[in-house]
Amino acid sequence: MDNGMRGKVLPAGLSRREVLGLGAAGMAALVLPRWAFAADEKVKVAAIFATPIEEPWDHQIHVALQKAEKELGIEYKWSEKVQTADFGRVMREYAQGGAQLIMGDAFAAERESRRTAKQFPKTAFLFGSGAGPAEPNFGVFDNWIHEPAYLSGMIAGKMSKSGTVGAVAAMGIPEVNRLVNAFFAGAREVNKDVKRKVTFIGSFFDPPKAKEAAIAQIDAGVDVIYAERFGVIEAAQEKGVFAISNMSDQSSLAPDTVITGPVWDMYPTVQQAVKLVKAGVFTAQDYGDFSRMAKGGSSLAPYHKFDEKLPADVKELIEKKKAEILEGMFRVDVDENTPTSD
Repeated sequence: MDNGMRGKVLPAGLSRREVLGLGAAGMAALVLPRWAFAADEKVKVAAIFATPIEEPWDHQIHVALQKAEKELGIEYKWSEKVQTADFGRVMREYAQGGAQLIMGDAFAAERESRRTAKQFPKTAFLFGSGAGPAEPNFGVFDNWIHEPAYLSGMIAGKMSKSGTVGAVAAMGIPEVNRLVNAFFAGAREVNKDVKRKVTFIGSFFDPPKAKEAAIAQIDAGVDVIYAERFGVIEAAQEKGVFAISNMSDQSSLAPDTVITGPVWDMYPTVQQAVKLVKAGVFTAQDYGDFSRMAKGGSSLAPYHKFDEKLPADVKELIEKKKAEILEGMFRVDVDENTPTSD
């Protein structure tokens, strides 16, 4: 394994990407040479993670690929804590070693990862990215989980007695901003007077700093807090306030503290990519659509102990809004502006 962090300096000019599907026109335009697969041959998949695998964002990709090992029969290898300076080298090693699909989180290594991908036109690359896909073989994805973040915010707004909800997040980049903004928007739907507090810790993985920021918010009156980063739930538990988790179902960390939270399921994205690679038709497209609720790529975590604690009218309200989202009758706004405290 290599050591490092997902980059602390991110490329400027990140913008919202269009969510594209693979339609007939896209299929007709395929020109990328592909591997030839025997019927029983396993797709070789490698993943490159810049953070420790415990970090929620990378963890969800890793979990999905482990599931694909069991259900799709892929051959899976991975590296964590890969420094930005080493990213291209690790990509090349996996590509030269026969990986047919290479996944991971580009972000700080955007330029290097894209340059490296061009050197291996027969290999499919699919990376978490703040920019768009690049022909012929560099696909992108992201965690479009703003819909369950909105539902979580509605719960927070209903459960807050102080009228102040908070969020401790990584940094003010679009991928993070849209989740925090959706959370606050949900809280404001059920309580237009709710006050918001937000703190960015400047890192994707610094639990002690996140905990410290959460304690400061709680001391300032926050009684429901969105744990966009690890470390926040521990603070909420110690201070006796409610927490909303992020990325995965984290109720087990503090069953009496974590109400629910947005869950990112990368398996639909992985499943689609593996299918296209095996069929020889992988294309450079934005796979972000597979992270949305309607595709099964995101959801609201189970209530667990709070199934009995949440008022019935709150649960009914959430179920109604969830149905409206899935039916296309309600669209959660994508707001990527950096949120501020009231």
